[in-house]
Amino acid sequence: MYALARELMFKLSPETSHELAIDLIGAAGRLGLNRLLCKTPSLPVTVMGLEFPNPVGLAAGLDKNGDAIDGFAQLGFGFIEIGTVTPRPQPGNPKPRLFRLPQAEAIINRMGFNNHGVDHLLERVKAAQYRGVLGINIGKNFDTPVERAVDDYLICLDKVYPHASYVTVNVSSPNTPGLRSLQFGDSLKQLLEALRLRQEDLNERHGRRVPLAIKIAPDMSDEETVLVARALLDTGMDAVIATNTTLSREGVEGLAHADEAGGLSGAPVRDKSTHTVRVLAGELGGRLPIIAVGGITEGAHAAEKIAAGASLVQIYSGFIYKGPALIRAAVDAIAAAGKA
Repeated sequence: MYALARELMFKLSPETSHELAIDLIGAAGRLGLNRLLCKTPSLPVTVMGLEFPNPVGLAAGLDKNGDAIDGFAQLGFGFIEIGTVTPRPQPGNPKPRLFRLPQAEAIINRMGFNNHGVDHLLERVKAAQYRGVLGINIGKNFDTPVERAVDDYLICLDKVYPHASYVTVNVSSPNTPGLRSLQFGDSLKQLLEALRLRQEDLNERHGRRVPLAIKIAPDMSDEETVLVARALLDTGMDAVIATNTTLSREGVEGLAHADEAGGLSGAPVRDKSTHTVRVLAGELGGRLPIIAVGGITEGAHAAEKIAAGASLVQIYSGFIYKGPALIRAAVDAIAAAGKA
C-alpha cells in the first residue's frame, strides 16, 4: 500500500508532496485511522530518565510545526520529535529547496528553518492527544546574529519547557548561516552553560526536569567530535543526537540534483553518522546517552546504530522512502540483535 502511495506522491514536487503528506497524516491522526493500521511495537527502554515504549523515534524536520503529532504517533514510533522551531515565524530559504535522489534513497534540503514560530507549535502541542515522549527541537532565527544566538535558544527553551519531554538544541543545520560555528570552542561552551543555568531555573519554576539534547553534524573530524563530547559532559547536558545532515556528496556523485546546495540525508549519510556515534561512544563511555539518526533505511541499520553505542534511533528520510513498515522493522532488528 505504501509503495503505491509513494509512487503517487513522488509525481508531485518534493515540497508539495511533503505538505500534502503532513496534512493527510494529521487528518488521519485526528480521526484515529492510523491506529487501525499500525500498532506500536513494544521494546521498552529508559533513557534520560524517560520511559520509551520502543527505541525508534521520528526525527525532527518532518513535522516542523507539530501539525501531525497524533498521526505520526499512531504509526508506531516510540517517540516523536518536532521542530526545528524558532522564536519568530520565518519563511525559510527560497524555493525550490527540497530535492529527491531516489537512486540513492537520499534527500537534499536547504529549507532554512522554515516554520510558523514557537507560539504556533505550542498551540499544536496543546491540541494533540498524544501523551508519549515528545521532543521539541529549537533553533535561532536566520536574522539573529550568531553572537546573540543564545538569546533565541533561551526564548524557545522558556516557552517549550513545560510542554516537552526533552528539548533538542539544533546547532548543526547547514542551512542557517553561521549556525554550525556554535558547535565549537567558546561559542559552544557559552551556549551550553547558558542553557544549563536556564534549565536549572526552569526546573525549580515548573517542578520538573526536562532533559537537554544537543544535535551535532557528521562533518566534524574525530578530534572535533571528541572535544564536543567533553564539552557536553563538562556542562551537564543530558544527551547528544548524532547526526544532522551532511555537506558531503559522497555516494551521490553524478546523480540529478547532487550538486544542489544544502544538507544531504538518507542512505549516503549512514556510515558517516554511525562513525560519529562510535567516536562519541568511545569518549562518553556511557556517561551520556546517544540518539542516532542518519541513513536508517532498513531495520538492520537501526540495530547497527545501537551496536555502535546509541541508546535510541530516529528516522526521517528512511521513513519517506520505506514508510511505516520501517518502524517495526527497526524495532524487530534491535530486539533480535539484543537477543543474539
